[in-house]
Amino acid sequence: MPNTIAPRSPRDPSSSAGRGDAASKRPAKAPAQAGGSVTEPALDVRNRILDTASRLFYQRGVRAVGVDLVVQEAAVAKTSLYRHFPTKDDLIVAFLEREDLEFWALWDSVAEQHREDPAGELAAHMCWIGERLARANYRGCPQINVAAEFAEQDHPARQVSQRHMQALRSRLHHIAKRLNVPHPDELGAQLALLVNGAFVSSSLLSPEEATGVLLGALKALLAGARAGA
Repeated sequence: MPNTIAPRSPRDPSSSAGRGDAASKRPAKAPAQAGGSVTEPALDVRNRILDTASRLFYQRGVRAVGVDLVVQEAAVAKTSLYRHFPTKDDLIVAFLEREDLEFWALWDSVAEQHREDPAGELAAHMCWIGERLARANYRGCPQINVAAEFAEQDHPARQVSQRHMQALRSRLHHIAKRLNVPHPDELGAQLALLVNGAFVSSSLLSPEEATGVLLGALKALLAGARAGA
């Protein structure tokens, strides 16, 4: 099987932390020119705020990070933050929505390589997930992490997370149907548990065993599904 290497993943700390680290070092304004300074484009300011917040949220948790810290780390005025994100909840939602988009872009790039091989696609997903779990600075899935911090079912951030989880199960169910197993609904649910369980269980696995454990679990699930178990 080819070793599928995905560019970035929202469940990979290199996407949030790395992006935020670089962004937090950018100057708050563009260099001065003859006749005065040039105001930084609004989109750049928004992106820097979101980059910084994403890094902090992922590293520390959303409840532990206040807007004052984001303002300080992003080197922007608090009025700039509130101009782009009227509330902290808006900032959290933007963080999760961008992570969601990046996650599915990554997923689709892997799936595209296995359009005629659903079992191969599942194995490829287990490989990139296992590689992420093995990273020393991995802190789990942002969607799951944030959902765990909010008990309110109607909280906007929790709703983004729930939509993400529903989309994950839907996609896995679709792959299960392509496998032509007797009970694709059941297999899809089992695969969703495997994937989500992996994202919250990195501390239970050594870096050397993560991918092997995932592939072994996938093999067992597929064997059971094909046998009609």
